[in-house]
Amino acid sequence: MSVVVPAPDPVFAPMSELDLEWVAAQDRLLYPFPWSAISFADSMRAGYGCWMMFDGSEPVGYAVLMMVLDEAHILNISVVSSRQSCGFGRRLLDHLGRVAREAGARQLFLEVRPSNAPALALYQRAGFETIGRRKGYYPAAEGREDALIMRLPLWR
Repeated sequence: MSVVVPAPDPVFAPMSELDLEWVAAQDRLLYPFPWSAISFADSMRAGYGCWMMFDGSEPVGYAVLMMVLDEAHILNISVVSSRQSCGFGRRLLDHLGRVAREAGARQLFLEVRPSNAPALALYQRAGFETIGRRKGYYPAAEGREDALIMRLPLWR
């Protein structure tokens, strides 16, 4: 049986141009269909909340949050593979929820692959509920994969 060690208190900082190559490299390691550095740069230029998470001076995660009126949408949330299952994903998710709440969001949304069991478990533990499905949303090795649409009320 493995023991999960709680994550230390991470530090959050806005993503900068200097982070883009590292972030894109991590996305390539984590996902079969990753975002490019240009995608992250476009998100920054569009004014989305692009965040880095650090354990001391070491980057361990990143995220992109889009605000639309009183809704927030997580477009990307990732923790480096060596730090997964240590509590960093929950810390990053909690940070995005605080940012969204402070910006006036009443709901937080995201899409996730049904095959991504660890992410689904994290989101469910955080209180997200599945509210719909987007057919063929994600590219997949064998064609397309649906996305589950999940929502977390923020007015509690």
